[in-house]
Amino acid sequence: MSSLAKILIIDDQPKLMEDALPMYGYEVKVATDGLTGLKELDENSEYDLILLDVVMPNLDGWETLKAIRKSEKISKIPIIMLTSVNEANKQISGLKFGADDYIVKPFVLPNLLARIEALLRRSMWNKDTKTINPLPFIKDNDLGSLTSREKEILSYVAKGETNSQIADKLFVREVTIKTHLNSIYRKLKVENRVQAVLLAQQTGII
Repeated sequence: MSSLAKILIIDDQPKLMEDALPMYGYEVKVATDGLTGLKELDENSEYDLILLDVVMPNLDGWETLKAIRKSEKISKIPIIMLTSVNEANKQISGLKFGADDYIVKPFVLPNLLARIEALLRRSMWNKDTKTINPLPFIKDNDLGSLTSREKEILSYVAKGETNSQIADKLFVREVTIKTHLNSIYRKLKVENRVQAVLLAQQTGII
């Protein structure tokens, strides 16, 4: 039976994923550091998705991510970053380097499986349509309901600005920024600023 997808795990502690993912129909290959991962991708670029840890020996996840996105041969492979650093601004910086999604360690397996499935489905759909389109659970009127000020704030968030920095730039109080962000989260059906930026980039809001 053919596998659901071919996944490269680049992680120095891959055991959970290496053991579990094949049980759910995925074909997996493991590289325990960024340099080994890049060598594998150079030899075999036919991967459907990469699970990339941030903290690794020899070459960390950030540098590995940037190297992948600079390579024409492998730049389009979807990447989920695995990080124990639950800091929104650092994760948003990773999105600018080209990460497609994040999952924070320690994670539960159903959460990882759901992220993998969603990203693979979106990746295959975009290949078929040759374009980036709104995610299935977002309607066009949801995207259009953001005000110009909310879009402006979201663009600052995407640059890694804190609430305080955005407030200073817009000459408003920090609590006003928080109110706008809560409105953005509600309209986009997301829970935090990283998810909001990821969705905004994928759907062309910003």
